[in-house]
Amino acid sequence: MIWNVDPVAISFMGLKVHWYGILFALAIASGFQVMKRIYVRENLPVESLDNLLMYCVVGIIVGARLAHCLFYDPAYYLSHPLKIFAIWEGGLASHGGGLGAILALYYYQRQVKLPFLFLLDRLAIATAIFGFFVRMANFVNSEILGLPTDKPWGIIFERIDMLPRHPAQLYEAIAYLSIFALLWCIYRMTEMKQKHGAIFGLFLVLVFSARFAIEMVKVKQAVYADSWTFSAGQLLSIPFLLVGIALLVIPYMRKANTSE
Repeated sequence: MIWNVDPVAISFMGLKVHWYGILFALAIASGFQVMKRIYVRENLPVESLDNLLMYCVVGIIVGARLAHCLFYDPAYYLSHPLKIFAIWEGGLASHGGGLGAILALYYYQRQVKLPFLFLLDRLAIATAIFGFFVRMANFVNSEILGLPTDKPWGIIFERIDMLPRHPAQLYEAIAYLSIFALLWCIYRMTEMKQKHGAIFGLFLVLVFSARFAIEMVKVKQAVYADSWTFSAGQLLSIPFLLVGIALLVIPYMRKANTSE
């Protein structure tokens, strides 16, 4: 399959609307709708979600941009600091976006007076569907490329070269969509949501396990990591994975200790 979609979806009187922007907007809208359904279901203050949306959008963009600049190409951006603000040139790191969202949620939590881990559990569900649309945007943009492959499902990104490559963006998109479906079912059908931090912990374990595995078929993005055994994305995933395991296990250990 040859992929060569024009990144510009609409062009009218000099105004250009990119597919990346459309899919990013869908990511935000879908995450917001998931949170709204959760808030309505649990009789939480739906009107406060506008603030959460604003904080999270800012936190994700700022965190993702800074993480890309500092972790993936620090020499270039430290030499050209004004380029840090050139977001339109591309370069957002999901690890930094995740941290930015967590900080935004902490700021929001202080206003609504709800337990932080309680909110993290619910935001994790929305974040999974958000990640699906973002990776689809990366696919449309022919970015975050996979390594060359001879597999029948390899895709030629004609804007880059004529080599069939692993569609790593689609691998991640499918993983995130599957994680969203699983977390939504767990939230709706089990008591796991009563164990604050457990759903968020499971989210971290699933997302960053998938990320670690898929990085094996990605072109390394960090310019300094070509000779490393693990990519920068894999190394950055390890702390999130460990935190996820801890958050997933601790609530059940507490229950075991209480019942003794």
